[in-house]
This record gives sequence, C-alpha cells and structure tokens, in this order.
Amino acid sequence: MKFEFLDYKLGSIFGLTDDIKKEHHNFSLTSGTINFLWNRNKEVLEIKIDDIPVQLQPNQLVTTTYLQHVSYENTNLPLTSFLFNREFYCISDHDSEVSCNGILFFGTQDLPIITIPKEQERKFNTLYEVFLDEFSTPDKIQGDMLQMLLKRLIIITTRLAKEQLVVKRLDNDQIDIIRKFNVLVDTHYKTKRKVNEYAELLFKSPKTLSNLFSIYNQKTPQQIILDRVALEAKRLIRFTDKQNQEIAYELGFNDPAHFSRFFKKTTNYSPSKYREMQEILA
Repeated sequence: MKFEFLDYKLGSIFGLTDDIKKEHHNFSLTSGTINFLWNRNKEVLEIKIDDIPVQLQPNQLVTTTYLQHVSYENTNLPLTSFLFNREFYCISDHDSEVSCNGILFFGTQDLPIITIPKEQERKFNTLYEVFLDEFSTPDKIQGDMLQMLLKRLIIITTRLAKEQLVVKRLDNDQIDIIRKFNVLVDTHYKTKRKVNEYAELLFKSPKTLSNLFSIYNQKTPQQIILDRVALEAKRLIRFTDKQNQEIAYELGFNDPAHFSRFFKKTTNYSPSKYREMQEILA
C-alpha cells in the first residue's frame, strides 16, 4: 500500500506506506525527506541508520531526516512510514517546537525512539485510519488536511518524546535551549567548532549550556559539536566517492592532515583505514 500527495509547483510531497522497504523507491521524490518509521507489527524489526543496526520494538516510532542514511536491507517485516519534505510542512509559520527543527528531529542527539504506550495505541491507530481516509478524498484542500494531520502526529509524538527522552528536571524553556543548540550545530558545524560561538547565538553563557547538558545526557556541548563533524565525515567516506582531502575541505579543515588527526582521535581510525573497513563490510 502506497499513497502520496504531490504538489509539483512547490516541489512538496507527503507520503504514506505500510511497507517502506518495498515502496521507498516508488515515491515521486525520494531525497530530502523526513520520515516517521512505525513498527506496527507484533514482533521486533531491524533497520540500519548510518550503518548502525536499530531494533524497533512493537509500537515504537523513530524519526529520521535527510541527514541520515537509512537501510532496510535487514528489515524482514512491513514497516509503516509517513514521509514528507520541508516544502510540504516546514514553513515559517509553524510553532518551532512542532516544526522540522523540533525536538523529534535533533539530528545530533541519540535517535529519538518513542514507545507508544498501551493506553495511546488507539489514538495513533485512529489517526492512521484518518490519514488513509483523507487519501481517498482527493480535492483542492487535501494538502491542507494532510498537513493538519501531520501536525497532529508531530504534536502527540512530541509529547511522548518529552516524557520519554528528556530528563524531567528540565522545564520547557530549558528543553527549547537544547533543541535550538542542536539545530544550530546541524546548521553551522562546518564553520563553528566552539561552544562559546553557539552560546552567543543563543544569548546564553557557555556555562549555562554545559549545566543543561550535564542534566540532559552525558555528552558535553563541545562533544556534541565534534561528534556532529565526525558523523558527517563518516557519512561522506561511507556513502560518497569523495577523497579524504575533499572531505577535509568540505568540513572546514584547512589542512587534510588536521582532518586526519581529528578523525583518528574521534573514531580511533584514520580516514583511510575507516574507508578500507567499510569497503570490506560492504
């Protein structure tokens, strides 16, 4: 089963399928998309995100963005997907918390895997049925209706994410600072490598950021910045034909040797050794 809404003028797409492994190449637009992946089976299934195996328990959701490489090679059960691009949903008048830069789409933090509680399964299943019903009603306002339903999905999933993923000692304002920090890192990691640069953009002190992240998780803001650079380096080595020197310059390193030292320090492998390992595993 596959449905899609496509607006050629805007280049926007919203799609729904109950088997993304089978259908992910059959949508009109396949790049630059954001996904809700939902295991609606009664068994565990596996996907790979940036070559890391991820197991989804029954009634678990994970969100992925166009920054990540998702593989369904080892997925042996149907996996439901809601997919869309920024042209469809991420417009400026959406509330920041439920926009594509919201808490579900950090990009630099651990994967946001959300468990649908038993008492909320009916809510999610009903919303799924409403999506199906809307796809069977093509008219001039179908895009608006699908956008409203998507926002509803993002809102109820964001609420669960706040309960399950974020330490409850943080209030909403503090969570918002963390969210904005991660968005800024995704935007500027090639040119800004120091915490104080992000602190200035957030009108906060570096110490405030450090204190927040010490509550939120074990990574410091500086480590998050460096991990984001290393992650992009691994993606470029693994999924492109670019040579180490090209990757170094693309990531803002003036000297390829400096990039090599950075990569080995953060991954324990030189770029060349990491490339060889990926070729062996491919």
